[in-house]
Amino acid sequence: MRRIIGVDPGISTTGYGVIESDGDAISVITWGAISPPSKKTIHVRLGVLYDGIKDIIDRYNPTEFAIEEAFYRNNVKTVLVLGQARGVVMLAAAHQGLPCYEYSPRKIKMSVVGNGNASKEQVQYMVASILEMEKTPKKHDVTDALATALCHLHQPEAIAA
Repeated sequence: MRRIIGVDPGISTTGYGVIESDGDAISVITWGAISPPSKKTIHVRLGVLYDGIKDIIDRYNPTEFAIEEAFYRNNVKTVLVLGQARGVVMLAAAHQGLPCYEYSPRKIKMSVVGNGNASKEQVQYMVASILEMEKTPKKHDVTDALATALCHLHQPEAIAA
């Protein structure tokens, strides 16, 4: 039995999703988002992300951790803050002893939709369809996190980051 937590990191919203597979069937265990208070300082917001992911890991006991890689933008400050968010989320996984796997947004989209340039809406639709979800998460951060977990599930030779 594999239980995977997928994470789409961000300082405003970090999406997460936990899925489980026995090799045949895939089921959703939980999903949601961690949204640190926007008016707090960066170190407080990072602490909220760390504590939130640690709590999810403690509560649902995943065996593997998959995270979306950072993609580079023109705004250096945005990239640095995203890197800090990714770092504390990965640190929470490391402190819990989870192997960590990273996937590019393009690889995740290709894995779930079959098109590396798929839109957020296409990813959202396919995640809900693959996981047979009665209720589709409204936040793209959440469906991206579930897509990251699904991508990892379908990698036969994943190597921990």
